[in-house]
Amino acid sequence: MVAISSVAYGVDNSEEVIAAPSNGDQLTSIDDVQRALNRSRASVYRYTNTDPRNLNPPFNPRKLNPEYRSDQKEALLFHPNEVARFARDVLRIKEVTVEVLNSPYSATQQLLGSILEELRDIRQLLTESTGTPATELSSRRDLKRNVA
Repeated sequence: MVAISSVAYGVDNSEEVIAAPSNGDQLTSIDDVQRALNRSRASVYRYTNTDPRNLNPPFNPRKLNPEYRSDQKEALLFHPNEVARFARDVLRIKEVTVEVLNSPYSATQQLLGSILEELRDIRQLLTESTGTPATELSSRRDLKRNVA
């Protein structure tokens, strides 16, 4: 079994497992694809649908299609489902499974959680003070204009 994860990698020829860390974008790097497909870095680049004249070439079913890039210097990133499709359809790996692994709780996630809690508290205070739901922004603007 081959898993794309920051934790561990293992190999078994019977089944291919493409796994992605469960962060916001869930995209995998070229190194993770290389390990998952058990191919050299050069061959993964050969499989990849890139063109020096076109930053985002159209979908090619015979190639490994990277995610949209806004700059030529951005790293190639791949969606795990695309890697699984490529492994199944082009490389003819019989059993392909996409698995999403939970990433460890980080300081960034903790900070974002506390910001979200604070925003909820602010929203609740605003709702209580005006008596109108906080989602009705147009009515809030009207109230503010009438006061001023």
